[in-house]
Amino acid sequence: MEATGRALVTGASSGIGRAFAEALAARGHDLVVVARRTERLRELADALQAHGRATDAMAADLSTDDGVAAVAARLTDPSTPIELLVNNAGFGTSGRFWDLDAEREAEEIRLNVQALVVLTHAALTAMVPRGRGGVINVSSVAGYQPTPWGATYGATKAFVSSFTNALHEELRGTGVRMLTLAPGFTHTEFHTVSGDDVSQLPGVLWQSPREVVDAALRAYDRGRAVCTPGPLNTAAAVFSGSMPAGLTRRVAALAQRRSS
Repeated sequence: MEATGRALVTGASSGIGRAFAEALAARGHDLVVVARRTERLRELADALQAHGRATDAMAADLSTDDGVAAVAARLTDPSTPIELLVNNAGFGTSGRFWDLDAEREAEEIRLNVQALVVLTHAALTAMVPRGRGGVINVSSVAGYQPTPWGATYGATKAFVSSFTNALHEELRGTGVRMLTLAPGFTHTEFHTVSGDDVSQLPGVLWQSPREVVDAALRAYDRGRAVCTPGPLNTAAAVFSGSMPAGLTRRVAALAQRRSS
């Protein structure tokens, strides 16, 4: 599918977000890349010039009201419309909930849930009247079941999946697409930030950011509602959806203990 128009990617300075920015530039999109780390954004913008695409580096902390408001305003600016929003920014925490810092948990909810809702709303208010555009919201296989020792993260991703699936249905007939991307273990900085020790997990469980993004863009082109990249992750999602809640909760606890 030939890409046109401008895409905005949050959390673009590394990992899946950076892979999205690079893939979208290669497909012909101009870019607005959003992240907190200014230096990394500048380096990314320079790298994207190799594709000959215009790139706007926008430093914003999406765990703050001011950061969200700035990006929402960019999404609704009619002079430079956004054709695709990728809500990728987010982080996780790991450990027993009562041992974790309460403000950090609240910040996780603000970024993973509140910012995503506000930015999705801003994008759709501009896209639906035009009759075109799309949003990819990055969830996780962790959202398919309760996630002991990662309770807040799993709950935020369950929200993202439910919210995005509902909007996919609401948007039927509007010309606007909505995709939930639910990757599993991916080689990014995520686990370092969250404090997980994943060194013992077998290599077969892992994917590269580019593998995740390529699968997501294929699903987006086909108008799919959900993309769970990789056969093992797809099987895990099916298992979680078909088994009793108590069983999936215990399996998730065993897996999380092994990786923490």
